[in-house]
Amino acid sequence: MERNSRRVPANQRKGGKGCLLKAFDRLLLERLSTHYAQTATQTLLNVPYGMGEGEKLDVYLPKVHSETFPLVLYIHGGYWQALSKDVSGFAAVPLVTHGIALAAVGYDVAPKGLLDKMVRQVRQSVAFAVQQYTGISGVYLLGHSAGAHLAAMVLSTDWTEFGVVPNIKGAFLVSGIYDLEPITHTYVNEVLHMSREVAQKNSPLQCVPKLGDERACQVLIAVAQHDSPEFRRQSQEYFEALRAAGWSSSLLDIGETDHFDVIEKLSQEDYLLTQVDGQISNMHVG
Repeated sequence: MERNSRRVPANQRKGGKGCLLKAFDRLLLERLSTHYAQTATQTLLNVPYGMGEGEKLDVYLPKVHSETFPLVLYIHGGYWQALSKDVSGFAAVPLVTHGIALAAVGYDVAPKGLLDKMVRQVRQSVAFAVQQYTGISGVYLLGHSAGAHLAAMVLSTDWTEFGVVPNIKGAFLVSGIYDLEPITHTYVNEVLHMSREVAQKNSPLQCVPKLGDERACQVLIAVAQHDSPEFRRQSQEYFEALRAAGWSSSLLDIGETDHFDVIEKLSQEDYLLTQVDGQISNMHVG
């Protein structure tokens, strides 16, 4: 979630101090929701999936013990330069109630991490999870905004270098960014330092693998009603590119939401996207 208002140029801010206070309130809500999830569920915090300081997972386990369970890997947004796994457990409670584990993925945001590194870290976290937790019946990716971009990049991974092929059964990509070239011309790139080559290499729209019928991964691309035209355009184009390459994909336009509460509402049991995610427990066998 990209609530880092300090990085928005002054002429793009709306509401001045009021906007900053609103951003602070939302971040506080995410922290409180994550804290509640950590106290209400069985957790494994700061599980290292690599050697780097930022390469850690926060794992929220299902309330009812089962030998096998589906795992949702949540990849946070923040324009690749803000937020962390430490405020990313807000969606855990509804999921663990349905027998689904959630792992919030930490990765090195800019300026410490550059895009190539972030993509590799997220891929490594997926490989680690399936090797570490043998009871996983299927992996599901959940990403928001920049996190949806990173989740989409996982779908194009050559897993031979990781020594494992994860059983990725689904991906929920929420208000994502799939073409990075426009980002290179904005203030966001002041910290990312993306060249045109790096942007192209790491744009999901440029690296959609063609699939046969043997792959069962289902991709849901969700977009908020009040997302900007650019987010909506990219979601539509990525959906079409996946379908053209043989992927089982669908596009969901979520009414009465904006770019931020479209993901924040996952803490609510009766939210549409929460209910969609909750269906994982009914489809993970097989």
